[in-house]
Amino acid sequence: MDPRILLFVIFGLGLIAAVPLERHLSRYYLSLPIVYVAAGFLLFSLPLDLPQFNPARDGFDALTLEYVTEFIVIASLMAAGLSIDRPVSWPNWRQVVPLLVLAMPATIAAVALLGWWALGLAPASAILLGAALAPTDPVLARSVQVGPPGEGERHDVRFSLTAEAGLNDGLAFPFTYLAIAAAGMTALGTWTLEWFAFDFVYRIVAGCAMGFAVGRAGAWYVFEREADASREEMEGDEPVYSTSEGLIVLGTLLLAYGAAELVEGYGFLAVFVGALTARQRENASRYHRISHHFIDQIEQIVLVAVLLGFGAMLASGVLYNLTWAGAGIALLLIFVIRPLAGIVAEGFTRLPLSGKAAIAFLGVRGMGSIYYLAYGQNQGDFAQLGILWAIVSFAILVSVVVHGVVSGPLILLVERRGSHIHRGSDASLPALSPGHSRAKE
Repeated sequence: MDPRILLFVIFGLGLIAAVPLERHLSRYYLSLPIVYVAAGFLLFSLPLDLPQFNPARDGFDALTLEYVTEFIVIASLMAAGLSIDRPVSWPNWRQVVPLLVLAMPATIAAVALLGWWALGLAPASAILLGAALAPTDPVLARSVQVGPPGEGERHDVRFSLTAEAGLNDGLAFPFTYLAIAAAGMTALGTWTLEWFAFDFVYRIVAGCAMGFAVGRAGAWYVFEREADASREEMEGDEPVYSTSEGLIVLGTLLLAYGAAELVEGYGFLAVFVGALTARQRENASRYHRISHHFIDQIEQIVLVAVLLGFGAMLASGVLYNLTWAGAGIALLLIFVIRPLAGIVAEGFTRLPLSGKAAIAFLGVRGMGSIYYLAYGQNQGDFAQLGILWAIVSFAILVSVVVHGVVSGPLILLVERRGSHIHRGSDASLPALSPGHSRAKE
């Protein structure tokens, strides 16, 4: 049997089964990633001559992983940005700031120090390990994020996890660049100041600015220009949107990412900020639901391939270099480092303790970690890559299983206790920032 044709069959069956399987698994508080990673592992372990896939051994596999995971993270970030109903203002978003400025740097430092001390990693490799494992994942954290746009219910736990995953995937990049720069250096010097000024400050500002500009332009194109073009086709008081709007959504997504990267800003930040900016306009329009549904479908298609591919990586021996110390670092990250850093960070919010604990524990690791490690491997000369891939893969595997099983019951418990809303807050969301509805004139 031709392995290439067999891959088509496996992928096709995976796509067909994804939606009904996800609904069925939710009844038992299981997640789709658990099943698909297991399926990928079993299928690629069978004597079917399917290709081996191990980025620790093959540079082409690492390059393929970088491109595939790059796209799925982009799609997930846009879906996350479009799904957030909350207006952008300091009072509404300040609860996310401690997770970004306290929890994530603390996680990077802790993992890097453990890698250097317990495994003897070179400083650059240790920093890369910390940068790869620090960000929570917008791809595999779907079950703990806010729902489709327009739900109108306040849920501070889900909002914090969604916003954190949307922003820290971009904010982890400066530390990836720090690792790449450190790989060619033997001592501290002016290069660290250059890294801070350019990779940390300029790239973040440029990414946010480009995302905001593209988001505003995309919102104008849809809600001003297209509303006029659709005025003759009205359904109630709204224009009738067609499936062609999906082209606008995908085009805006790619434009935001590409434009930010052209000016050397962070494209991931640009995508999330752009989607968030567009979401603030015409908040009552069902166009946002259409956009979210379209990008969610794209994300699910790529997700099936990536999950099966991750199972193939496990079957191909990516964990071969895993030691007890390396496994210990991954377990400490999931069960100690992230929960402690999250609890400290959430101490600055008004959530009840169980709500804080849920946010602290549900720091899902996933495709973003694979992307950052693959990107670092392809851009720099790092030692001990086999160990890095083994630790990152094991951490993702543990996160897929543990968070996949625990997240549903934990969120349900928090909701039953009423701990998902800040003390003294109303259960409904404040109105989104205004967008004048041309369709209702």
